[in-house]
Amino acid sequence: MSATRILMWVTATLEACLGIPFVGGTFVISLLWTPLAVMLILHIITLVLSQQKGRETRGSILGIVTSCVGWVPFVGMVMHILTAIFLFIDAAEADPEMEKKLA
Repeated sequence: MSATRILMWVTATLEACLGIPFVGGTFVISLLWTPLAVMLILHIITLVLSQQKGRETRGSILGIVTSCVGWVPFVGMVMHILTAIFLFIDAAEADPEMEKKLA
């Protein structure tokens, strides 16, 4: 499993945790929105690695947007959940490099 794919799984799991109603919001607010900054950095790293490996980038791009608007109540929760779904889908897809080796 590539580092890109592992980062997608990690960011998807973290986004899913932040999307839990009231729990995610309480966590973000109690740490003064620092989790949103950390997630922004992780999504940027994942985006760059995904582009280099030729993988889907939609989950990472959505994650960057989510990190920027995640401070808005309810909008942030919905965005975290959507981002987690897209990242889980992207992470579950086969690596393009592995497909080339198998062909």
